[in-house]
Parts: sequence; structure tokens; C-alpha cells
Amino acid sequence: MKETIKHASIGPDGKLRPLWRSAIYYAAGTFLVFPLLGGPVALIAKSLHLGPGLSAGNIALGELRNFLVALICTGAFALYERRRPDSYGLPINRAFSWQTLEGAAAGVIMAGAVALGMIMLGGMQIKGLAGSGSALALSALAWLGANICVGIAEELWFRSYLQQTIWKSVGFWPASIVIALIFAAEHYFFKEGENLWDVITLVSLSLLLSYGMLRTGMLWFAVGFHIAFDYMQLFVIGTPNGAQFPVGGLLDARFSGPAWLTGGVLAPKPAS
Repeated sequence: MKETIKHASIGPDGKLRPLWRSAIYYAAGTFLVFPLLGGPVALIAKSLHLGPGLSAGNIALGELRNFLVALICTGAFALYERRRPDSYGLPINRAFSWQTLEGAAAGVIMAGAVALGMIMLGGMQIKGLAGSGSALALSALAWLGANICVGIAEELWFRSYLQQTIWKSVGFWPASIVIALIFAAEHYFFKEGENLWDVITLVSLSLLLSYGMLRTGMLWFAVGFHIAFDYMQLFVIGTPNGAQFPVGGLLDARFSGPAWLTGGVLAPKPAS
């Protein structure tokens, strides 16, 4: 019995098998590291006078917390495996590669196509710009910074160490499906207003980003897509998310019509 348990837990290399490592990674990050960072993040939010609402500051701070959780957990397992923390699909020296720009272009095109479809079908009406001058320029930069945090933090958490370690155990597509389901579940259970259509969209986007990793061998395409898609949705188009409208968007847009067209309280789905 003891030998059976040891064989199920320890691989030929003398280390924990990948499936156990991925389970510990996710559990430790979700139930230990993330709650531990809650207090410091709340103090920072208070010191910066960040009020409630869907603002670039709130998004950036929340994603900084996610990034630190992912970095701490990835760093710990990288040390265990004697690898670099950026060796799980996010090599730092390739951050500004063509893959990142291609992902960003794909994100802009996809989000733009969704907006165009809504406009053509009458679900979205643009009244003009929501601001002007330096205030609008600063808002554009703030939202860009916030969405860079989103793209890097969420790809590091979901599709870097976690997916690649599950991949070693069960294969690429089963691992991609597992990550897609976790990705959708975290949004469904912890964000207000999520519904079945949102889950389908999130699963589809997650599988697309995983496929990008398979094709390029890196996650920078996924990071670029994640940044651009959310930037288009939250700043350029100004779609609501979690029943809240973004603060300081580019367009003064109105959304009307059935939920299948506008996305309801969540509008077209940001990937964050």
C-alpha cells in the first residue's frame, strides 16, 4: 500500500508527479497566498483613495494582487524544479516579440468586430466621445496600464505553470479544457451577473488562447490578445462588466436590445 501511494505521488525523477504539483499550485494560490495578500491590498486601496467602481485603478490593483499570487506560486515551483520562473511560456526577452503584437492585433480585430456587429444590429449606439483633452489621454494611459496588468497576471496564473504542468500529465487538449473550465468557473461564481452564455464565451476564449500557446510555443500571443481585447472592451467601447460601467472610457455609447445581442448586464465579454 505504501509503495502504491509513493508510486502514485512520486515520479521516476524523484519529484512529485505533475498532476499533484498543479493541484498544490492552484490550491496554495487560491486558498493561502491570495487571502494573505488581501489585507495589504486593502490598505493600498485605502491610501490611494480608490473608491468602488470599475476604474482603471481598481482593475490594476486587483490584477497586481493576482500577479503576485501567480509569481509567488510559480517562483516556488520553479525553484523546486530548478527552472527559471519565466520558463513556463513567458520568457521575458520575448515580451515585445511579434507574437505579442499579433495577439494584440487579433484582440483589437475580434473586439472591434463584436462592436461593429452590435452597431449594425442596433444594439449599440455611439453618441460621441466620453471626454476630451488631457483627461482623456490620461484615462487612455491608465486603462492601458490596467489591461497590461490583466493580460500578464491572468496568463501567468492560468496558462503558464498551471496549464503546462497539467499538460505534462494528461496531454494538451485535456489540460486546455481543464483550464478553460477553471477560467470560466472563477468568473461565473465570483463576478456578478454571469450566465451560461458568458461561460460559453469564456471557455471559447480560453481555448483560443491555449491554442495560441500550442502554435507559438509561448504565451505572449495570449498576453497581447488579452491586453488588447480587454482594452477595447473596457476603454474604447466602454461595455459594462460585472453590472458596472467602466469609469473614464473613450466612447459615450448606449446599449439596448435583447441580452443575446448586447450581453445583458455584462455586455460583450471582456476576457478578464
